[in-house]
Formats: sequence, structure tokens, C-alpha cells
Amino acid sequence: MMAMTLFALGISAQNMQSASSFSKKHSDLLAKQSRVKDQIQVKEAQKYAADLYEECEPEPDIYTEGWESNLVNCYKDANVPNTKVLDVRHYVMPIKGNYVTSHYGYRPQFGRTHKGIDLRAAVGDTVYSAFSGRVRLTRFERGGYGFYVIVRHENGLETVYGHLSRFLVKPDQYVKAGQPIALSGNTGRSTGPHLHFETRFMGYAINPEAIFDFANRCTHTDSYTFSKANYTKARDYAPSKRYNQAKKSAAEEKETANKKNNNKKEQSTVASTKKSTKESRKDSRSTYQVRAGDNLTKIAQNNGMTVAQLKKLNGLTSDNVVEGKVLRLK
Repeated sequence: MMAMTLFALGISAQNMQSASSFSKKHSDLLAKQSRVKDQIQVKEAQKYAADLYEECEPEPDIYTEGWESNLVNCYKDANVPNTKVLDVRHYVMPIKGNYVTSHYGYRPQFGRTHKGIDLRAAVGDTVYSAFSGRVRLTRFERGGYGFYVIVRHENGLETVYGHLSRFLVKPDQYVKAGQPIALSGNTGRSTGPHLHFETRFMGYAINPEAIFDFANRCTHTDSYTFSKANYTKARDYAPSKRYNQAKKSAAEEKETANKKNNNKKEQSTVASTKKSTKESRKDSRSTYQVRAGDNLTKIAQNNGMTVAQLKKLNGLTSDNVVEGKVLRLK
């Protein structure tokens, strides 16, 4: 009965093996393997593990200068280079929207400089870290930024995110580009919900539009060259803007040329007037050529006459005189 069952299952006495046969094969396989310590040393294993799991963070020295400061600009006594090339390739836009509601620059209505830009946002919109780095500050300022976050980045920049409603990170926390760090809001000195965004290099508030093209949600170039001479200037490489700028520059050049020509004409007129004046004086001042700024009252007083006499001599019916006209004085 047992033989019939095995035959039905397709198993015969020839292909069944004993447990001792399996044990022998297992021992043979183990014998053929080299010892593990001969293949990999402990130090090599540790180095491999360290390389595998090491977090890609910047050198720690960039998180020392002014790190404990509670000021937005903690570089007041630092020696800042005149120029510095900054890598801005690995970026993420700070908020999903791209509409700039207020640009960088002086605000006459407030009597102060707006050191960042304002981006349209509703209360509760997610705010993202623009670059990878470490959070330096999360604070509240009633008369200014409201709730704000400052992140110091590996490329040397610091970014400031203001008027927030909630923090999603803590000081000293490492964040990657694009990681949520806060929710937008309307706190502090704010007239409505928005995100105030700043880009700073060693305390210098760079115009964010010099680095980012917010309309197209990208950076203008892979690197930004900081310069103390022009860090407040924006850049815009959009074709329409470049055309308008070229058109504006051409108009300015034309205006400058016209001013130069007008100055030459004025100088020529002045020289001619002086010459005529000298000739008039030689003629016992029997005539007078009208100059710019003259009027009948002034001319009459300077020549011991009344306005009525001057008008009668010259057949004038009104008090208006044209520059360059020669008037009789006798």
C-alpha cells in the first residue's frame, strides 16, 4: 500500500535521500568557504558602514559664527569679502505660489527698506526650506517678522521666513532643501497673510530676485556672485523684460544725447547773447537783447525807464517778451 502511494506521487526509492546525506553535503559546502575574517577586516567594515550611513551635512564650522546670537544679522563684526560666488543649484521654492506682492527696496510710506520680498500665501500654506542647512532661529517678534525662522545653508546663505503661523522645526535641526519648516500666516507687522522671504550672505540682505526667478519658479543661474556693490539689484532674464530693458536703455541714451546737444545750443546762445550785449553797450545801450529770465519790468528798471515807456518805444501791446528779441531803449 505504501509503495503504491509513493508511486502515485511520482517518488521512487531511487530519488529519496537520507538525512545523513544532506548533512554531509552541508558540511562540504561550509568547508569550501573561506573564513570571514580573511575576507573583510573589522576596520574596513566600520569604514564601509560609516560611508554608507553618514549623513550628507556640511562641515560644522559654518555653524559657529554668530550661531548663539538671537539677532537676524549676527555678522555685524565679521570680515565680509567684497565678492563671493555662491552655489544655488540645489534649491526649492519657499512656497508653492509664485506671485510677488511686494518687491525688495525702499518703502517711502514706511520710511524704511524692505529687505526681502513678499509672496502671496494663505494662512496655513506650507513653507519649505529653500536650500539644505541647519535651523539657527525660531522666534517671535511682535513689531516685525512675527513668528519667523532662519536657516543657515551649506552654500553660505541664510534665509529668513517671516509672518508665520506655526513652526514645524526646532533650532539646531538639520533640514534638507524642500523640507517643510513652517506654515504661513499673518503675524507681526503684517497687513495681510503672506510669506516674507529674505536671502542673506553674512548679514547682507541680498535682493531675492537676484537669485530666484519667481515667475518661472527657478534660479536665474546655477551660481550667484555676491558683490557689495550690487547685492541690492534684481536680475530678470525673461525675454520681454530684457527687450523692455534694452528699449529703456536706448531711450536713456537718446535722452542723454539730446541733453548734450541742448547744452551746446544753450552755450552757443549764451555766447551770442554776451556778444550782442557787449555790442549794445558800445552803442550807448540804445538797444537791449532779451535774455532768458527777463521781463519788461526788470529791463525797464535796469535801464531807468518805465514799462510804459519801453512798450511805447517798441510798439508792444502786452507784457510778454521773447528771448532773443532786440528792444529799443532810446
